[in-house]
Amino acid sequence: MEDTTSPATFSRDPYIDSLLTAALAEVDRRRIVPTATYRIQLHAGFRFNDARAIIDYLDMLGITDLYTSPYLKAAPGSTHGYDITDHSQLNPEIGTEAEHEKLLEALRERGMGLLLDVVPNHMGILGNENPWWNDVLENGQASIYAGAFDIDWAAPTRPENRGRVLLPFLGGLYGDVLEAGDLKLGRDGGAFHVRYFEHRFPLDPKSYRAVMEPALEPILAELGPMAYGVLEFQSILTAVRNLPDHTETAADRINERHREKEIVKRRLGDLLAAEPSIAEAVDRTLDVLDGEPGEAGSFDGFDELLQAQPYRLAYWRVATDEINYRRFFDINALAALRADRWEVVHETHSHIFRILGRMPASGLRIDHPDGLLDPKTYLDRLQTALFLILAHRLHHEGTHAEELPWEEIEPQLREAMTETAPGHGWPPRLYVVVEKILALDEALPEDWPVHGTSGYDALNRINMLFIDGMNENDFTRQYEELIDDATPYRDIVMEKKRLIMDASLSSELHVLAYQLERIALRDRRARDFTQTALRTALREVIAAFPVYRSYITADEVSEKDRQLVGRAVARARRLNPLLGSAVFDFLSRTLLDRVSVGPTPEGEPSQVDFAGKFQQVTAPATAKGIEDTTFYVYNRLISLNEVGGEPNHFGASPASLHRWLGRRAGKFPYALTTLSTHDTKRSEDVRARINVLSEIPEEWFDAFVHWTDLNLVHHRALADGSAVPGRNEEYLLYQTLLGAWPLDPLDEAGLTDFLARIRAFMLKATREAKVHTSWQNPFEEYEAALDAFLGDILDPVRNAPFFRDFLPFQRRVARHGRINGLAQTLLKLAAPGVPDTYQGTEIWDFSLVDPDNRRPVDYNLRKSMLDMLIRRHRECGDNASTMARDLAENVFDGRGKLYVHWRALHARRRSPRLFAEGAYTPLQPSGKHEGSIFAFHRGLGHESAVVAVPRLSTRLSFEGQCPLGEAAWGETIVRMPGLEPGLRYRDVFTGAVVASQVHEGVASIPAAVLFADFPVALLMEE
Repeated sequence: MEDTTSPATFSRDPYIDSLLTAALAEVDRRRIVPTATYRIQLHAGFRFNDARAIIDYLDMLGITDLYTSPYLKAAPGSTHGYDITDHSQLNPEIGTEAEHEKLLEALRERGMGLLLDVVPNHMGILGNENPWWNDVLENGQASIYAGAFDIDWAAPTRPENRGRVLLPFLGGLYGDVLEAGDLKLGRDGGAFHVRYFEHRFPLDPKSYRAVMEPALEPILAELGPMAYGVLEFQSILTAVRNLPDHTETAADRINERHREKEIVKRRLGDLLAAEPSIAEAVDRTLDVLDGEPGEAGSFDGFDELLQAQPYRLAYWRVATDEINYRRFFDINALAALRADRWEVVHETHSHIFRILGRMPASGLRIDHPDGLLDPKTYLDRLQTALFLILAHRLHHEGTHAEELPWEEIEPQLREAMTETAPGHGWPPRLYVVVEKILALDEALPEDWPVHGTSGYDALNRINMLFIDGMNENDFTRQYEELIDDATPYRDIVMEKKRLIMDASLSSELHVLAYQLERIALRDRRARDFTQTALRTALREVIAAFPVYRSYITADEVSEKDRQLVGRAVARARRLNPLLGSAVFDFLSRTLLDRVSVGPTPEGEPSQVDFAGKFQQVTAPATAKGIEDTTFYVYNRLISLNEVGGEPNHFGASPASLHRWLGRRAGKFPYALTTLSTHDTKRSEDVRARINVLSEIPEEWFDAFVHWTDLNLVHHRALADGSAVPGRNEEYLLYQTLLGAWPLDPLDEAGLTDFLARIRAFMLKATREAKVHTSWQNPFEEYEAALDAFLGDILDPVRNAPFFRDFLPFQRRVARHGRINGLAQTLLKLAAPGVPDTYQGTEIWDFSLVDPDNRRPVDYNLRKSMLDMLIRRHRECGDNASTMARDLAENVFDGRGKLYVHWRALHARRRSPRLFAEGAYTPLQPSGKHEGSIFAFHRGLGHESAVVAVPRLSTRLSFEGQCPLGEAAWGETIVRMPGLEPGLRYRDVFTGAVVASQVHEGVASIPAAVLFADFPVALLMEE
């Protein structure tokens, strides 16, 4: 792929400007932003046809845009779609082109849009499914796709790795695997490959001589030197010997190799098909090269052949230290792409944009933008790509298609777009949200041409509202005493990030240290630093980095980036007094100051190169160290341990959430607001239950101690004398049981299913924690003991005393958790942002981390529930108070949560601009229970709405399932300063008309009126 990122200057045809104007007009005619999205996971068990079958239901619910997981061709059996292997086609396991078109047509017929999940950072490379990767393995640096992947061909590891891709996919040591006969040579027509179980690795065509030369002698002996087949075989062998080497990087030699090696394979395939005796000789040679297990010398030829390949097959554990292609986090099967190159973006996104071009409303969710070298440039190019796809269509529909080839128009059009919009992607006309994980004090870069994040920031802000921060000190003290560990959260984070860099990301850190050393050697003030010192400094600064990453580019080092690097360097320096300040100063200077140390020699890393790679390591180190390790170790209150969360922040005040929502309304009103995703550690309803524990710390810790005493008899002792589970793991377990316990009474089958889910969760949690066991080195004795413990304590017959004590406590937690669940649902639906509902969570859902949260969804149940609600509501007319109260008191089956979705989504659909663009004004609860209410006002022109929800409901005294009326709320009011007294509102849920009253000169509404018949309130001005 030739890089033409910087277009040449053209003498532009006036037609280009007219085409640009027409494309702009086409974009502006589209519905740019969604009103409400619904996320579905597409895979072999839920296909295009299944998605089409629920479109009517989603439309009835009030959804405006279907939001899908990636559905381009992925690795066989993929349940998530993030391991794309071919961007040019749909995933055949999900459906055909015709079935896909029917899905799009169903959306178009209802005026619904499509939000596509896009994976720009990496591709799946296992098996034999990825044509780009296969070409790289076959041709090395001479592959036409070598520039598409982020491969370090000059990796600073063993000399034999230079110019080769390390493939760490073997289940054992290379020599053992080879001599066991697990590697087999094979051929497809005239192409040779190595097979390792389900994986196939192509052979470099230039190395075919290792097969053909030994086969030539028996062929000559059988057919004679002048036989046509023999002459053709020798001619092909000559062509093989003359192929350009796989280390070639010159464009003409790459093109020559690409052309000639295909001719070689075609000619050889035709010859072997036509001449059975020649084919037999070749296959016999392959069998000989395969070797004989037990005869080590018989594998020498095979070994020599493998050493000649552009790749090195290796034991999977080697990846820790020597892998030389960038991965998605530490997953060897996902190779990173060079999305900083226009050609790569164009090739990987063309099919996606063809889909978007056929939809009247569409957008993109960008997966893991922090993996990209330069996210802003990539996001700018997305906006460009939309115009290009529309301009391409308009051009071919017009009269100039034949006289002006598109290949000549496209570069001029790109230049014209850059001149028209110097910001290049701003304001964004294509709806784009990014999966950007923000720290609590971090803002989304304002120059990114996006509409906001995919919603983790909103999820965590809303979640913290339902945690009682007044109990933090007591909660922390008791937790630390129970587990006998008072290590602060920030120190645990640093420890776990170091662990990740010492283990999973050791090779990435090694490459960084090598690059930094090469830069140091060019600077006389730094050339005395050893690689050990540089590596240690890098490790400590990355461990101390306060956010996922900075965004330093060749053109800019922002003040924000300087502050981030400065904070990390300062903390690392303080914690490592023996290392000395000079090496930290050099690292900071290299990242930030662009010190002139002369021109960068060819083949050597520049400071810009280093800064880019550094940023691409801080992100996975943070994600793996925090989300995939610390979140399973620091278990103080696990509802806080969520993607993008900061568990050391024990809740947040209503005032802080008001401030955040106000800022969001002003800057990113179209960002997604979600409560559950395919990646959340726990569903929204599990978190809503666990949050209740923050309100009752004494009762919770007393219960925990009692349960550990009851279940002590079920603990297992390991050979070293330690008990399983440890106290911290048992603490995690009981929170999990409280949060995930099913609604329905458990019969034998239900309990068996639940136990299987808990066993899977605890296995994953303990391996992620990396304390007693891990994915890389499973400790089978520990895992078996934990599994047996779970089976014992969840046996209602043998462990009846535990069940008698646990179930009443769980029911109380679940009761208040349902109130939290309805409240956070309404905040999602009515607060600034675009509400997103994850598949199935419109009713109660108590799923845990994946794959638990990707179980099948019963849409027939949900549709029948919605049909019943709609029918009952129509029968009620304007007065639905009785229906609402019935739902409030019978919220066990999820109808109440579904009702909140349906009524609020349709209110939003009727007044989309009010909820999207309306001013956000905090309202002020007053009275005895003012701390248990969160309320705000949305206003735009003549439209307005009041939203009020309960929080911290254990402070309230009420009978039944929900705090309703004066008995629960007393004289507490919600003050509405700045609003006219006497305004009349209609409650979306009950149909009741509510008028604001005057209280101490300010318009107000009594909480007993707001929550007279339903636990949450959405009032629309009449």
